[in-house]
Amino acid sequence: METKFKLINDQTTINWIGRKVTGAHNGTINTKEGEFTWQNGSLTGGKVIIDATSIKILDIKDPETNAQFAGHLASDDFFSSSQYPEASFVITSVIPNNNTATIEGNLTIKDITHPITFEADINNSDDTLTLSGAIKIDRTKYGMKFRSGNFFTNLGDTLIYNDFDLNINVTAKN
Repeated sequence: METKFKLINDQTTINWIGRKVTGAHNGTINTKEGEFTWQNGSLTGGKVIIDATSIKILDIKDPETNAQFAGHLASDDFFSSSQYPEASFVITSVIPNNNTATIEGNLTIKDITHPITFEADINNSDDTLTLSGAIKIDRTKYGMKFRSGNFFTNLGDTLIYNDFDLNINVTAKN
């Protein structure tokens, strides 16, 4: 029997961490909607829409600096969020292993799609499905080349590492 689970936005968190030579920044990004399919005791599919306009920076406390950085993340150097207000992840394959699974899918940012794979903890109890995992993403695959050592030289301590991390905790109900 197939069961559909609808993502609960206010019970779902996506925390991001971006690193540079001199340290790291972290924050959150919100989901807009999502749905997951459960069949024969396993997750079999799903899709999540991410609100690219909702990126928040948590580690910069000065309001002016925070707003300036948020504006830069929204700019064409990074997410171009006014032009591309949504990103998405579509599950293409789930390989279950007890309460964990290897999830493969297509991540689309700025209308550029690439496959990603990550390990997730999955729990289905009663009418609630939870999924958590850590995803590493190479920002340069999505046209975010700003201060990347792959594209620019002599950056010194202004270099921003290509990979950023997403730590996800998803809750969905049927």
